Amino acid sequence: MFSKYLKTLSILKKFLFINFVIFTIIGLFTFIYLNNIQPSLIKKKSQNHKNIINNTIDNILRLDVKFQSDDIRRFLFSTRFIFQNLDRVIFFDDQLNLIGDTDTLDLDPRSFSTRLDKIELEILDNEEKEKTIEEKNIKIDEKKPVSFKDILKNYSSSEDLGDPYTFTQEDFNKFNVTTIKNVTKNEINLGYIAITENANEIKTAIDERKAFVIRTAISVGFVILIFSFVLSRYFIKPIQNLVGYTIRIKEKSQAKPGIENLKKRNDELGLLSNSLEDMTNELQNRVTHAENFSTDLVHEIRNPLASLKSASEILQDTNNNNNEQRNRLLNILSHDVQRIERLITDYSQMLKDEVALSKEKMKKINVEPIIQSVVDDYNNIHQVKTGIKIEYKNDGKDKYLINGIENRIEQIIANLLDNSISFSKDGGNVFVDVSINEKKQISIKIIDEGQGFKEKDTSRIFKRFYSNRPEKFGEHSGLGLNIVKNLVELHDGEIVASNRIDKEGAMIEIRFPNV
Repeated sequence: MFSKYLKTLSILKKFLFINFVIFTIIGLFTFIYLNNIQPSLIKKKSQNHKNIINNTIDNILRLDVKFQSDDIRRFLFSTRFIFQNLDRVIFFDDQLNLIGDTDTLDLDPRSFSTRLDKIELEILDNEEKEKTIEEKNIKIDEKKPVSFKDILKNYSSSEDLGDPYTFTQEDFNKFNVTTIKNVTKNEINLGYIAITENANEIKTAIDERKAFVIRTAISVGFVILIFSFVLSRYFIKPIQNLVGYTIRIKEKSQAKPGIENLKKRNDELGLLSNSLEDMTNELQNRVTHAENFSTDLVHEIRNPLASLKSASEILQDTNNNNNEQRNRLLNILSHDVQRIERLITDYSQMLKDEVALSKEKMKKINVEPIIQSVVDDYNNIHQVKTGIKIEYKNDGKDKYLINGIENRIEQIIANLLDNSISFSKDGGNVFVDVSINEKKQISIKIIDEGQGFKEKDTSRIFKRFYSNRPEKFGEHSGLGLNIVKNLVELHDGEIVASNRIDKEGAMIEIRFPNV
């Protein structure tokens, strides 16, 4: 369910969602870390207190110090070096009376007799003002302020009496850590020792870590916000424009593409936009080409069909004795059938060629041996059949390199030779000349000794379904030279037709870029 919902989100929302999840996980671990770092630091401080308390108890028992104000005062004076690094050490008897306090060593000795209930220390509430390091069975009302004496009373009556108890207090911008432990001799409770130390460095460390986390969170959030804006502005919106462009193409909308600005970009989105437009234009051209071609084909087939219909109707009404007219009509029928068959065959071949061309890749090839091979094949066929000889020559270069498709070059030369041979007289000659012209192009000339072109504009012969030889009506569909022209242009070449100047005949020249 969740994965399906995630799949429906946009890229920007997915990005924000993933960042939110990561940010939440990091925040959770940070929260756990901050909650654990303070107890860890306090525990180190508490351990030091326990060591000092244990040493003090050992000294008290060894010196047999009584838990009375005079003895404790003398003990404090005599062992003052033990407590010099501590803020405060307090002694209580078993009745919880204050009998010694390092804060009063340099003051009036009468302060040793001061009762604990006169030294009230407010402590903070449970979450921020009072934190215990070790779990004890000491019950304190968390909603009411308690005094030091209340804590001591709860400790003295708890089941864990004998184990040190540590708690924290905040008072007047001071963060104090206090550890209490009772003193026993022969299983008799003599009194209590409490060590209180200012631990503001712990609070400072925690505050610094919290401030660092907050600053980091704000910085990361700000970076994510900026990156989201950049992602939306420079990537998501352009992709949405491309999606809109494809939808308009699909719906055949006449609205403007809306990707002109994207095409000017020099990054991958710019390349994608240009490629997408080129692909769309190519597909549209192919669709238009196919539609026009189909329309032209229907038109071309309609003419021989009309001729077939007329000839067949006349043939039915023709007298059987009129053989001359009958034969003439039969020839018309035969020519029309050949014409239709040729049209369908060439059209089918043209469609196959277009599909094959989309799959074939160009490579660097030498056209000289390809042309030589086609000329040899045609000489073996037509020199015996019609006496037509094809003469091949070149200007002596070793290689004539182009970027092309080998079998398509063969198809171009074969179609042009077919065309020249069909319009040549038996026993005539066809010349194939390969050279490099002054523009460094590879020039291939096919020259025949036929009637030449009747058209003043010889470019017309490359149009679809064009044929200028009525006597060859059934042999030509008018597609051969058009196919040749398309293949030449596929190889970035050009093709021109002209009549020979020196004698009767035609010449077709192909020019390919030389690589």
